[in-house]
Amino acid sequence: MNLQTSLPNIEQLPESFAVIVDNISAISVTGDEADKYLQGQLTCDTTQLPITKLLVGGHCDAKGKMYSAFRLINHSDRRLLIQSKGSLASSMKELQKFGVFAKVDISEADDLSFMALTGSKGVEFIQKNFNAVPDSFTPVITHNEVSVIYIGGTTNRYLVVASTTTINKMVDSLTIDLFPSALWTLLEIQSGFVHMNESSVGEYVPQMLNLQFVNGISFTKGCYLGQETVARMKYLGRNKKALFILKSEGEAKWQDEAGINDDSALEKQIGENWRKGGDIISHYEADDGTIYIQAVLANDTEQDANLRLKHHNGIKFNLMTLPYSILEES
Repeated sequence: MNLQTSLPNIEQLPESFAVIVDNISAISVTGDEADKYLQGQLTCDTTQLPITKLLVGGHCDAKGKMYSAFRLINHSDRRLLIQSKGSLASSMKELQKFGVFAKVDISEADDLSFMALTGSKGVEFIQKNFNAVPDSFTPVITHNEVSVIYIGGTTNRYLVVASTTTINKMVDSLTIDLFPSALWTLLEIQSGFVHMNESSVGEYVPQMLNLQFVNGISFTKGCYLGQETVARMKYLGRNKKALFILKSEGEAKWQDEAGINDDSALEKQIGENWRKGGDIISHYEADDGTIYIQAVLANDTEQDANLRLKHHNGIKFNLMTLPYSILEES
């Protein structure tokens, strides 16, 4: 194991590396009515899970505002909603509240841990330990109560889900660089998959966090909590926000004074004035001073827009290219 404490920028990432991902967790749902119950709560069509093996989705309140964004898999006899720890408590509380009317058991899967692998050496490790490697056609493989999930994107990842004891043993056997969980946040930012913080819970409908562009919303399934708002956003064209990736300008070292937290916001220059431009959902600060952020902005924000931190107007940002188009279908 080559434990790294450094936080590289995107250009400095090695070809192969691993991440101990302790900034995510999972809600475990079991019981005779687990699938039926989740179908009425989530934006994705859970009837497709036995076919696709992996679903992306959102959990909303009755007004269509999101508690969480997650990746859903079957793991042993459990449905796991894998998500940011920042969203888990609120989402689990609401699922448990309505779950009393169904034959389900809902809890945090706190017996599980997560490790991500990337690159050719990551693939070799998976092949050696599990005799198969997941891909876009078979995105989840399971072996001896270990699940390995393929997550495609700008940087392909393999998320290993297993007991904490098993993950610790695998970590000890690694021969590639092992980075802290902040690298997972960077990879989520780069991929355009929202990594929700506590302040973003209950603030946005799924389309504002780009869930429709990562196949996280089914517009053909039956009713679910918040569906009316989500459908109205699509069919009436009322959504005016989107999730963007931004990178700090210049080469200055900002960490000591950036002070970004869950309540941080951006300002946008309009003429000679600055007005609120959007809210920061997650961020990553590299050792060289580069800052990457996910932020919700107006969906017509210009590529060359001037944006800066509201609480520190010396730190300015440029939009990066998302790995998918955010142009809505007519």
